[in-house]
Amino acid sequence: MSHESTFFFSDTLPLGLVPKARGAGSNASGRFERLARETFLDGWDAEVEAKTLGTTTVDERPKKIITRNDSPDIPFDRSINPYRGCEHGCSYCFARPSHAYLGLSAGLDFETRLTRKIGAAEVLARELSAKGYDVAPIAMGTNTDPYQPIEARDRIMRGILEVLRDHNHPLTITTKGTLIERDIDILAPMARKGLVQVGISITTLGSRLSRQMEPRAPVPARRLKTIRALSDAGIPTHVMAAPMIPALTDHELEAILTAAAAHGARSAAFIMLRLPLEVAPLFEEWLETHVPDRAKRVMNRVRELRGGKLNDPRFGKRMKGEGEWAELMAKRFEIALTRTGLARKGPGLRTDLFAVPPKPGDQLSLF
Repeated sequence: MSHESTFFFSDTLPLGLVPKARGAGSNASGRFERLARETFLDGWDAEVEAKTLGTTTVDERPKKIITRNDSPDIPFDRSINPYRGCEHGCSYCFARPSHAYLGLSAGLDFETRLTRKIGAAEVLARELSAKGYDVAPIAMGTNTDPYQPIEARDRIMRGILEVLRDHNHPLTITTKGTLIERDIDILAPMARKGLVQVGISITTLGSRLSRQMEPRAPVPARRLKTIRALSDAGIPTHVMAAPMIPALTDHELEAILTAAAAHGARSAAFIMLRLPLEVAPLFEEWLETHVPDRAKRVMNRVRELRGGKLNDPRFGKRMKGEGEWAELMAKRFEIALTRTGLARKGPGLRTDLFAVPPKPGDQLSLF
């Protein structure tokens, strides 16, 4: 759908606001919107007091909480996302375009206007209790991070974990958030039953670059400590070197895997940078702002990996790319696995322990 230009709204940074600790530098209209918004100067010279752009949340009461998929690129067929949008604000986040379905921007809206799924735990318990439910691991953190900052207040993820624990239901978690350490009291007993694996995502080991790219996520050194804490608690921990950004962070692949292994990670994976839909111009804008000397080189390398485009959504290609650079990364990864002793996959999770817990008033079996 084409966009009609207008001069009544702001498509970049709302005038008078400063995107402190934000990954996006603009706020272009979503792709489904009829009007395109853009900032303009109206000729007035009055100074506007700068204010930090804060985070707002709205509530959603979902009828269903488990999302199903049949993608051959990912090793799970169901997932849960407690939140829409993500306050971590990662400039490269492939999930940003999902905000367009809410009539919001993939830019600053994605990291400042969040939706929390109220009652998620109760809805999940109802779905797991449904007749004919077929148990398989549920993946958490597949779109937005379940341990982003607002989880400390809202505790939606913790409620979901309590339901999964009570049902002996297997799950995997992917996160950058060190808040997961709060839930070790739930995860460790589940791990002893073979019900959980946690993946910690690390894009770079450089704290300065991380602060620029992932402004509200814990710094890499702190994430490594989380790997150690989880590992010491007996929770199988997986490191995700993702995304690997060509000509910017891809040289760190081996160092990330080595550091993660030293902190107790058992397995590893990597994913090449993806720039679907609105993410491509947002990330290019970020490059021009923070690493202008590398911007052109990074974008050219992305095109090499994606067959001349900035994104290739084809199954089998979107996660790793293609061409000589993709092949080189795959070979480097294999060598790094051998050197560090990391496995390609974590341990299999059990499904045979699943059972719906009795409700108050249910007749209990005597045997």
